[in-house]
Amino acid sequence: MRAIQLTAANQLNIVSLPDPVPAAGEAVVAVRAAALNHRDAFIKAGVYAGVKWPCVPGSDGAGTVAAVGEGVDPAWVGREVIINPGLDWGGSTTAQGPKFSILGLPRDGTLAERVAVPASQLVPKPAHLSWEEAAALPLAGLTAWRAVVTRAAVLPGERVLISGIGGGVALLALRFAVNHGAEVWVTSSSADKIARAVALGARDGADYSKPGWAADLLKRSGGFHVVIDGAGGEGVSDLIDLTLPGGRVVSYGATRGNPSSFAMRKIFWRQISVLGSTMGSPSEFAAMVQYLSMHQLKPVVSAVFALDQAAEAFALMEKGGQFGKIVVRT
Repeated sequence: MRAIQLTAANQLNIVSLPDPVPAAGEAVVAVRAAALNHRDAFIKAGVYAGVKWPCVPGSDGAGTVAAVGEGVDPAWVGREVIINPGLDWGGSTTAQGPKFSILGLPRDGTLAERVAVPASQLVPKPAHLSWEEAAALPLAGLTAWRAVVTRAAVLPGERVLISGIGGGVALLALRFAVNHGAEVWVTSSSADKIARAVALGARDGADYSKPGWAADLLKRSGGFHVVIDGAGGEGVSDLIDLTLPGGRVVSYGATRGNPSSFAMRKIFWRQISVLGSTMGSPSEFAAMVQYLSMHQLKPVVSAVFALDQAAEAFALMEKGGQFGKIVVRT
């Protein structure tokens, strides 16, 4: 099979590897499409925790089951599936256990023509999704679902702020929050991305690159019951300022790093809850897919590349030029 293989920091190659053979309890999926996440770019750069070489990256994928190992129902063969990339979550829904890992490191991932995964990670592909849309769903959809539904428990009528609109998680968080009856606002440094988010159901947005943006947004919106953030960095202080007393801030990532300072008094005096959120449990994955199917929701696909164009796909991710998920057809 052909696969994208990383052999050192920023060393990406298209290589030929042996087809995977399913072990007991596993299935081999013939991947039709895979999608990139920020973690893939961090792995490529050699800055992700536990990075190893060589590796086949890729957490998101959808395809057809080609073979199954011992103990797996042979009826899976030929089925169209999406892959839950969260491995060994553990027995509690409160948080992942110590053995939790994400497909694509250390286990070889979906940016290949075939991938072997535990059969328990397979879920039937929703019929209303194309292969590209199905590949765009798993990691971003699960992360957004846990952040919006489980951790923030967004209620109808609440005002929700989603930072960094344009990323896959942020856009699916927008889908879920709007569909739950919330009034959603967004931030971006791109007026075009804000306008496109409004077309998807957002009330309005703010350009965080402009001086005084947070004070202006607070005046226009009245503040937020919930803030969903995956960027971190120095903008965290602004997000705290925008949160109403008793509100919730959910952090699912830190693509812009850690803040150098943090005004703790604003958190305890205004009784703001700061909630961490990473991926989600198998039951949340199943609930997310079922909800998506019931409401006929779709992820936003920004661009589609062939496997031979993998370097171009990564370049787009690295410069942050996407609005939605970047997909690679295998």
